Amino acid sequence: MNALIAITDLGFVYPGPPPVEALISVNLTVATGEYVALVGPSGSGKSTMLNVLGLLDRHTSGDYLLAGSDVLSMRDAERTELRSHSIGFVFQAFHLMPHRTAWENVSLALMYRKGISPSVRRERAVAALERVGLRDKVNAYPTQLSGGQRQRVAIARACVGDPALLLCDEPTGNLDSETATRVLEMIEELHAQGQTVVVITHDEAVAARAHRRIRVRDGRTEEID
Repeated sequence: MNALIAITDLGFVYPGPPPVEALISVNLTVATGEYVALVGPSGSGKSTMLNVLGLLDRHTSGDYLLAGSDVLSMRDAERTELRSHSIGFVFQAFHLMPHRTAWENVSLALMYRKGISPSVRRERAVAALERVGLRDKVNAYPTQLSGGQRQRVAIARACVGDPALLLCDEPTGNLDSETATRVLEMIEELHAQGQTVVVITHDEAVAARAHRRIRVRDGRTEEID
């Protein structure tokens, strides 16, 4: 399979003072269609990995190719364009806008896509909500939804643009165990449909559901299995 993510000897240094090496000689390959978990405790470097993988931060050294594109050499506008088309984010805190309905929150992921009319944005948002079992909640506001439903809206928003990569940051961190299981099952269903998934988590049980686990420790990565 083709490599969607190809990282070689990647480093990231927070400038300080004093400078802090957050990532050290990281090597990581994720093939298209894989389901990978990056697992580690707070302070291990996994949040920095999330930011680098998601093109939110620019790495300091080494190489990062996303779908064959060298992201370090890109201008900020090019990185933003690539991120909006290629990466869908699912965050622990949902990050839904409280004054917008479910479908409006989902449609925000398409706002900066050229050539998509408002009516098509709504159509695709509703279809994405149907995909996660929320057809009856398209006009509900976040305050009218449970935690699990809000996370499903967030997953719909992440997937509405058909991104190459679904990047999940502690996706069950704010959920009870039963709801967390349902959310993880939904992520697994998306993977079964061909979605490439990378989950960043401190939870070994969440990581164990992935097909590959990679330990993040002291800014370095190592394959678990």
